Amino acid sequence: MKRRKKLGFLMIAGLMLCILSSNAQILVESVAAIVGNEVIYLSDIENGVLDARRKNPRVPIDEIRCGVFQELLIAKLFVDQARIDSIQVTDDMVEGDLNMQINDAIRTAGSEKTLEDAFKKSMVEIRRDIRKALVENQVVSEVQNSITKNLTTTPNDVKRYFNTIPKDSLPVIPAKVQISIIQLDPPENEENKAEARQKLLDIRSQILAGKSFSVLAILNSEDGSGINGGEVGYKLKGELEKPFADAAWSLSKNTVSKIVETKYGFHIIQVIDRKGDLVNTRHILIRPKVKPEESERAIAKLDSLTRLIRKDSLKFEDAAFRFSSHMDSRINGGKFVSTNPSDRINWFSLDELNQEMYKKVRDLKVGEISEPFQTTDEIGNIVFRVVRLDDEIPAHRANLKDDYQFFYNATTMSERQSSYQEWIRKKIETTYIKISDEFKSCKFLEAGWLK
Repeated sequence: MKRRKKLGFLMIAGLMLCILSSNAQILVESVAAIVGNEVIYLSDIENGVLDARRKNPRVPIDEIRCGVFQELLIAKLFVDQARIDSIQVTDDMVEGDLNMQINDAIRTAGSEKTLEDAFKKSMVEIRRDIRKALVENQVVSEVQNSITKNLTTTPNDVKRYFNTIPKDSLPVIPAKVQISIIQLDPPENEENKAEARQKLLDIRSQILAGKSFSVLAILNSEDGSGINGGEVGYKLKGELEKPFADAAWSLSKNTVSKIVETKYGFHIIQVIDRKGDLVNTRHILIRPKVKPEESERAIAKLDSLTRLIRKDSLKFEDAAFRFSSHMDSRINGGKFVSTNPSDRINWFSLDELNQEMYKKVRDLKVGEISEPFQTTDEIGNIVFRVVRLDDEIPAHRANLKDDYQFFYNATTMSERQSSYQEWIRKKIETTYIKISDEFKSCKFLEAGWLK
């Protein structure tokens, strides 16, 4: 898996750094190697070297160049096999990654025009080249999957792998917990919103009268940007909340917006700078406050629910589904999961929880429910919760009983790597490979690459 990611990174990074400096370069491109029907150009290697040196400037240049060359040779073995096996990857399969790469490139360059000037290509051509690299990376992935499609990992395999690890080298696994929550949001209160708006109006008046936006952001903004004078940084329009983005893009430099409402609260915005499709803004965020009586009502309702649950008159899962406002957990009976859609885990170390959750969970025994408490949700808004400790694993040195999945994954990865290495060894023997004299000093080539 790590090798696959690295291969993709090399292909894409090479393109992003310098696809080609001029059209004339195409005519004099030097061939570094031929692998089956695939060609590796000198520029492919040098682009990878440039990026690797930027990240590891102390590594000798010859070592970097040979490492990049080895990765590209292996990648071309997989691509050549895909041709033989008629494995095809469509452009649609990489469109999401392509858009992400393009956005990152525009952000780094500052604008589409700057990116085009750097590459001496149009955005259409740049998208075409990056798409080609992404498709090739996906092809490598498809071939690797075909190599290991019949691979199975048995409990005996996991045990053998575990036994190869020296006991003093086993990692220490931090304490982890599984929890469930019931959450209530503060009631929608126009008076609270009006007070937040009025506070922002007063701040806006001070800015228009000549006071520093940055200083007032430090003093008043209720989010993490406050310590930086409210500065958000360069963003594409699609990276910001729509009301915020619409307001920012309508402003001229150094002007101050009217009040803008998002799910985070209320903002005033100032444009610092523009770079093509990017805008750098600062803002001041004020969230509607929750009045004491509103807090008391929410706490009282949660207290009533927990009493019913403790008396077995109401199941926790049913209460979460019927009353909780936390959408990610309520459909799972209150089970708390990671908000990252690509990593929907439900085991957490205590330091992954916010301060209020941490204090409540650390004092619970498995199966116990906390008293109601006030905290903040994942975007910083005030909410009210009770939490139940569903399960816990104390901090310990990794072992098969408690961490079987950890070692199962490690075993599977090790077996896949072994399968890839064996496949590469056999593929080298049966594939036409021509290496330029310039690279024949690389030590890894002695493992069968030179013929």
